[in-house]
Amino acid sequence: MKTEKIFSAGIDIGTSTTKMVVSSFLLKNVAGVTHVPRIEIIEKTVLHQSPIIKTPFINKDIIDMKKIEEFIFQQYQLAQIAPTDISTGAIIITGESATKENAREVVHTIADGAGHFLVATAGPDLEGIIAAKGAGTLQQSKNSSKVIANIDIGGGTANIAVMQFGEVIGTCTLHVGGRLIEFKERKIQSISPPLMRLMENWSNPLAVGDAAEDVRVSQCIEEMVGTLAMILHGQCTNKEHPLLLGHLPNWHKPVDAIVFSGGVASCIYENDCTQRQYDDIGEKLAKTLLKHEQLQSFLWLRPEETARATVTGAGTQTTEISGATIQVDADVLPLKNVPVFNCHMNDATTDFNTVVKTAVERADDLFSIQDNRSPFALYFSELPYLSFQDVHALCEAVLQHLATRCSKDIPIIIVIQSDYAKIIGQTIQAINSTVPIICIDQIKVETGDYIDIGEVLPSGVVPVVVKTLAFHSK
Repeated sequence: MKTEKIFSAGIDIGTSTTKMVVSSFLLKNVAGVTHVPRIEIIEKTVLHQSPIIKTPFINKDIIDMKKIEEFIFQQYQLAQIAPTDISTGAIIITGESATKENAREVVHTIADGAGHFLVATAGPDLEGIIAAKGAGTLQQSKNSSKVIANIDIGGGTANIAVMQFGEVIGTCTLHVGGRLIEFKERKIQSISPPLMRLMENWSNPLAVGDAAEDVRVSQCIEEMVGTLAMILHGQCTNKEHPLLLGHLPNWHKPVDAIVFSGGVASCIYENDCTQRQYDDIGEKLAKTLLKHEQLQSFLWLRPEETARATVTGAGTQTTEISGATIQVDADVLPLKNVPVFNCHMNDATTDFNTVVKTAVERADDLFSIQDNRSPFALYFSELPYLSFQDVHALCEAVLQHLATRCSKDIPIIIVIQSDYAKIIGQTIQAINSTVPIICIDQIKVETGDYIDIGEVLPSGVVPVVVKTLAFHSK
């Protein structure tokens, strides 16, 4: 194999804006001639960046899916790429858009129609990680011992991803964004529910119809930025804080440096306030962040991308390539939205049957809906050294607990961190040639992740996207 080119798309439907990017990936076997093949993405090229448009809504609770679809197919035409040419990528719905009534329908409908293998994602933690990748912060952290927080601030949320040595060590999401207060004709037109909750203890809270220049608008912004500063300094312990979306910060090291991305960041670094056209608090929020005293104690770093960080991450940073020594039944691919369950093993594990039986029962409890069993992937993250007898015993255990439920719709799906996929997959098929099997390796996942597995590429590998599908509510 010399090289192989595949195409990727990223689509970000945010609170304020929607944008798209089309990229190409170059794949190559980077192992030596006498070594086991190892296919890697050696080059990523952005072929087309869409304009940033205002996210279209039918009303305040319903996204205009038809207009978004028209926008996407127009971008494919401009990129001179057909949707059927797309092998991988992601559509992500972010911020307040993920709370809309038809959010789930929008991402799945567009993902099914806008690309051969375009996956649907949602969930604030993943948004923060994708933005950190797209902003270049994750890559930047690989070369530093500093604990760096990437804060992606759009129209509705601030998604924080904290990293060190190129690994994400924690996340947190806040209701902090440019569109949480909107204006029309110099008066307040709307106030988001989280800010209404924030002002419940105020003696005189803001209301729709108040003047855009009202001093309480600045007070609201100060509270938002103050909360962000407390989170970054590890000083927030209130699980019920009105601006907290989901869990409290889950990193355990003090933050050294901060990077901002998202639409508000374009005001911070580039003096390019795209928020102005939206008649909201975005520009004031950026100015408050810049001068906030508690934030000045951090080292400020610059991102590679600001407003386009999430869409760049979705289009260029979400795809992983499986190992080349895999065993897959091509007829059952592609697979989408497969939940993962980590089947823990260690060096002392010899009773494969009990371990696999327990994992399958727990996965069934987690992922099955009523009596309908759903496909899931068993993830073997810490396989000890396996002798031939061990491999055979493990495969017998897998077949005993999964073979009876197998069909083209529910194949046996195994993900392995180390290079055992081909031997395990082939052994399972040698024992029982009738079961469809997907056995891939060199992929790192966790319980609660979802994976999408694309069709086999000419090089014999499959593209894999690891994601979450946690749609959040207001």
